[in-house]
Amino acid sequence: MPRLPERIVLDQIIGRALEEDLASGDVTTAALIPPHLAARARIVPKQSGILAGVQVAARVFQQLDPLIDFQPMLLDGDRVEGGESVALVSGSLATILTGERTALNFMQRMSGIATMTDSYVRAVAGTGAAIADTRKTAPGLRALDKYSVAVGGGRNHRFNLGDGVLIKDNHIAALQDEGFTLSQIIKRAKASAPHTVKIEIEVESVDAAEAAIAAGADIVMLDNMSAQDMRVAAKLAKGRCLTEASGGVTLDNVREIAETGVDIVSIGALTHSVQALDISLDISDEVN
Repeated sequence: MPRLPERIVLDQIIGRALEEDLASGDVTTAALIPPHLAARARIVPKQSGILAGVQVAARVFQQLDPLIDFQPMLLDGDRVEGGESVALVSGSLATILTGERTALNFMQRMSGIATMTDSYVRAVAGTGAAIADTRKTAPGLRALDKYSVAVGGGRNHRFNLGDGVLIKDNHIAALQDEGFTLSQIIKRAKASAPHTVKIEIEVESVDAAEAAIAAGADIVMLDNMSAQDMRVAAKLAKGRCLTEASGGVTLDNVREIAETGVDIVSIGALTHSVQALDISLDISDEVN
């Protein structure tokens, strides 16, 4: 099971979210709910999917009030059905109401990412290809977005720009204007970058893929290429470097892409176009 960010990082993310929602306090709860009232609530998805963010929701309530009792009934990575209880939250009713939206926002987005990733992973089962994310994450939430992809069975691409060299079309165009060939660009990167990082380059044709493989790229990204061309490029790269398919990937075509023999299929939509899982918090009738 993947690990959540370190506690200090997680608390900073949650703290910013609570500050955003409580910049002027919770005037509704303050006006209506006596501080002594205690209650119990259930967190319940309205649709099926893969859970992620259960402990993040727990930390939201516990940051507001350490005395809140959060009892998970399911864990991240579990498949949940609509109407099934995910967790019980007990304690100050005011705290539960104040933290409700922030806790659910995290869980809904994270579970949506995990659920979508799981759909892609199941779609390519048996092909040998891995499903990976990109850096197209919500600003400030990358650690949680990528954690959620891993919960759904996917792999994480670079977390930041320092994790590896990725030579994209704009890098190539700028250097080609200076007279560099594709092979020279790769060799320049290999000579200049730290020896501990891999060199990946984006290509749009079989000829460019062949040149990148010959120049010693560690990973060749096949960008928006046809399945036929990807199949040729994957065969050329076999045993020499990894191939990554990217661009225009959907659930309808991901298996066809995976069956070309590529090693990785990267999908920005896992995090930039996620549909949140619909999750609610229901207060029990027992308020005292």
